[in-house]
Amino acid sequence: MFSSSSQVELFDFLSASPTAWHGVDAMAARLDAAGFTRLEESRAWSLEAGGRYYCVRDDGALAAFRLPAGQLTSLRMIGAHTDSPALRLKPQPVQGGHGGHQLGVEVYGGALLAPWFDRDLGIAGRVYVRTEGGRLERRLLHIDRPLAVIPSLAIHLDREANSSRSYNAQTQMAPVFALGDGDAPSIESLIQRWLAEQHGLEEADVVDFELNLCDVQPPTRSGLDGELISSARLDNLLSCWCGMEALIAADGEQGALLIANDHEEIGSGTAGGAQGTLLNDVVARLAESRGEGGAAEGRIRLLQSSRLVSCDNAHAVHPGWPDKHDAQHRPRLNGGPVIKVNASQRYATSAATGALFRDICRHADVPVQTFVSRADMPCGSTIGPLSATRSGVPTLDIGIAQWAMHSIRETAGAHDPDYLKRALTAFCNRDLLD
Repeated sequence: MFSSSSQVELFDFLSASPTAWHGVDAMAARLDAAGFTRLEESRAWSLEAGGRYYCVRDDGALAAFRLPAGQLTSLRMIGAHTDSPALRLKPQPVQGGHGGHQLGVEVYGGALLAPWFDRDLGIAGRVYVRTEGGRLERRLLHIDRPLAVIPSLAIHLDREANSSRSYNAQTQMAPVFALGDGDAPSIESLIQRWLAEQHGLEEADVVDFELNLCDVQPPTRSGLDGELISSARLDNLLSCWCGMEALIAADGEQGALLIANDHEEIGSGTAGGAQGTLLNDVVARLAESRGEGGAAEGRIRLLQSSRLVSCDNAHAVHPGWPDKHDAQHRPRLNGGPVIKVNASQRYATSAATGALFRDICRHADVPVQTFVSRADMPCGSTIGPLSATRSGVPTLDIGIAQWAMHSIRETAGAHDPDYLKRALTAFCNRDLLD
């Protein structure tokens, strides 16, 4: 059962993480509180047996790991991603006309656009400012009050509005943030106003920024008996939270690692993405710390003795569209973690890694489900195949079942976070050499 204290912690994490950068900041704070030491990739690492460590790359990706008191022979790896589909402000976003000032946006990732209309939208992201001393510093912004709205067109003016339709991101998705026909304020002046409000920085010299629109409605628990949770960005902050809490809760007898990559929603081809080097770089340094053989040989031996569980939410069967699932593979909310399978390896699961996870769930008394797409429908992918390809580590893909994936607000089962956390904790504690 998902306890009230765990619910509060999860909801606080989701609320504090309107962007990948905020999510990593929140994870770093939680790891600090749990006794993990922050490392910088640009400096030499001095690692101790039994130690807890983490590092951050480009603000949006994080790797955290625990070393056993004895010899490091293998790693239980948990993978997730920190980013979610969003609307991102353009470099010069402010535009006006017809009595309203709007913000020009680009679509980040495969966003489901229709739910963005008529929502209370705030703004969040990272801003780089030049201080009085001439240094560049990063500031995170989170304007979590209603600031803008993307108004729908009245059905009287669009009688086909309830038919299947597409939306033009350039002309129809620009949020309105003010009324008036005069000159609109510049984006720099708006950011300066928000920096003063949140950070006390008066007349800050704004050098560059990356800002997203975000839903300001907080996470909620709903359903007749509280069996549902709804929030923005469950895909994939829910996996990040479960993986982090499992790493913290593990007994520390085995080597364990959490890799939270950025940019999965746009292909992972970045320094902090799964096609980048973060995972391999961290594993190489851990292998070197063992002091066995050459660096390359030590890294290969460590990887081939390890396993990676890639966690990214799965599609629950929708009561209104049950035919979108294969009849024999219809995961349900609160049915436990979902093993994701694809014959073309869009998911990295094999019989060997699937059997390992099923056995782990059996020992942890956690129910487990299976998802495979209909044979006449393509499936998505995850960081699993990318991480497996770049590292060579045996991998499987799993996730919590959810509805409305890539919507501005998603829904999952209230009991599934506890199931996943228990399964991942058992995975971290398992001796892979058994």
